[in-house]
Amino acid sequence: MRPLQEEKLTQPIENYALLGNCRTAALVSNEGSIDWLCFPRFDSPACFASLLGEVDNGRWKISPHGKVLSSSRAYRDGTMVLETTFTTETGTAKLIDFMPQGDRSCIVRIVEGVDGGVVFDMDLVVRFDYGRSVPWVERVDPHTLTAVAGPDMLVLRAPTPIKGRDHHTTSRFSVTTGERLAFSLTHQSSSKPIAEPIDPYGALTTTEYFWLEFSDRCPDVGEWTPAVKRSLITLKALTYQPTGGIVAAATTSLPEHVGGERNWDYRYCWLRDATMTLLAFMNLGYFEEAQAWRNWLARSVAGNPEQMQIMYGLAGERRLPEYELPWLKGYENSKPVRIGNAAATQFQLDIYGEVADAMAQARRGGLPTHRRSAAIAEVIMPFLEQAWRKPDEGIWEIRGQALHFTHSKVMAWVAFDRAAILTETNKGSREKIARYRRIADEIHAEVCAQGYNEEMGCFVQSYGSTLMDAALLQIPLTGFLPPDDPRVVRTIDMMEKRLMRDGLLLRYETQHGVDGLPPGEGTFLVCSFWLADAYGLMGRQADARALFERLLGLCNDVGLLAEQYEPHAKRMLGNFPQAFSHIGIINAALNIHRSQQPAQQRAHPDADVVEPQVLDVGA
Repeated sequence: MRPLQEEKLTQPIENYALLGNCRTAALVSNEGSIDWLCFPRFDSPACFASLLGEVDNGRWKISPHGKVLSSSRAYRDGTMVLETTFTTETGTAKLIDFMPQGDRSCIVRIVEGVDGGVVFDMDLVVRFDYGRSVPWVERVDPHTLTAVAGPDMLVLRAPTPIKGRDHHTTSRFSVTTGERLAFSLTHQSSSKPIAEPIDPYGALTTTEYFWLEFSDRCPDVGEWTPAVKRSLITLKALTYQPTGGIVAAATTSLPEHVGGERNWDYRYCWLRDATMTLLAFMNLGYFEEAQAWRNWLARSVAGNPEQMQIMYGLAGERRLPEYELPWLKGYENSKPVRIGNAAATQFQLDIYGEVADAMAQARRGGLPTHRRSAAIAEVIMPFLEQAWRKPDEGIWEIRGQALHFTHSKVMAWVAFDRAAILTETNKGSREKIARYRRIADEIHAEVCAQGYNEEMGCFVQSYGSTLMDAALLQIPLTGFLPPDDPRVVRTIDMMEKRLMRDGLLLRYETQHGVDGLPPGEGTFLVCSFWLADAYGLMGRQADARALFERLLGLCNDVGLLAEQYEPHAKRMLGNFPQAFSHIGIINAALNIHRSQQPAQQRAHPDADVVEPQVLDVGA
């Protein structure tokens, strides 16, 4: 139990926990305030946006009235049901928060008396369209009200008397030992009759069962099992169940540098997450989830290879126009707040390697070949034979001049290497295999000649550069070069010297302006997970374990990680929670715990191919 400070308008990112129903998500603070919520999808306009603005941009807070002596919170084991326990001078009570599964978008909040009596305040501020639109609020009966703006309606059902004041809906109530009061907030179309209320206590039982049925399948990963299970649950919660797509994070515009403009919308699905996501799911036996993600991938990339994007919407949507919301001041005055992501239109060469690698790993892991995968390869590979020579915006989606990034070329090599493996596995033509091998060898030779700086004795960020980039860790992790190659060893040594801050890695050296943005950001957590994986491949097991334990120690009190960590201020940065960071937890834990390691599988995708399991391929 820890003492609480007075409420702050802006909470540290790590003070939040995630609620989700595999369609959308909410962030709730350790003070009981839901400050971010998009209904009915992850990428829908937020109806609570105080996370990026002020209280009057929308929130739903339920917390004790008066002084709180202490609080603690935890998810019920194996679930996405959050319990926050408050202790006051008069007693102790719990706030139980969850989002029921199913087609209806709903949040349920149950206040339960534990000991003595506790007085609570509820403050509901609904603002549609990312905190801009004040809805028309009507009381249906003493315990039900509706909030309507355009096509959207929220229906609040409260067991206590409610009243309106200054566009807020409030209630003061108390609970005593053993007493429970359930509040619910449901989204629906404003053009339809008000739907029947849900049974909040029955919904709690079914929601808990859903998550336990999922998480109980997680195999033993030794001492890392709780962290791996929580990361699996987080990935599941970030999955859009109707399509299988997985969003990079539940939020937009949480800054990579407080007060700066490195604020991006991450509520979309990135192709480059594909390989590591598949490895995480398959190595833990979650083949249904792996197949759903692989099938989303196959649907989304279908079409003209020149139009293949680095990211898509939840159902594979291609248009993700980027615009700014000037009425929101941004998290800790970090402007602009952006919706959409212009990087979707960038040329990023590495995604072709990621798609090919994902298909190879899916085949190796036992997933049946998707009926469209061979046809996709037939159009992508001829395009890539010419495209790999072009400069691109790279894995970090720079907003500056396109360059010949070393990592991008390595991933182009991965594309042809994996295409050759898949063609051979599928007993394709020898001529095609030979052509893929020849192009892969050509790319390999060029990277070793132009992506390597002789004076520095290491690989560098781009051809002719002297800068370091953590993405170069993919050289050993993809099998481009063996981990004990002297060039790899020296590259990692230089990375440790130039990119490491308090034992964690930056992505790259932002102070040189390569990305076209003002300098400065936190350490990028997935890069440090890659480093732990590389240590393992190099036989530096003690270093791998120490770094992994350091990273796990950065998780907040409910086991969640953001995109970045600022070691000097000791705080999280970037969008939250970040799927990439939790994928890093899973794969690094498996790399340390198991002899059959995901990192080795990725670097050697042609070894020990598993016979396909009999699964429904789907569309």
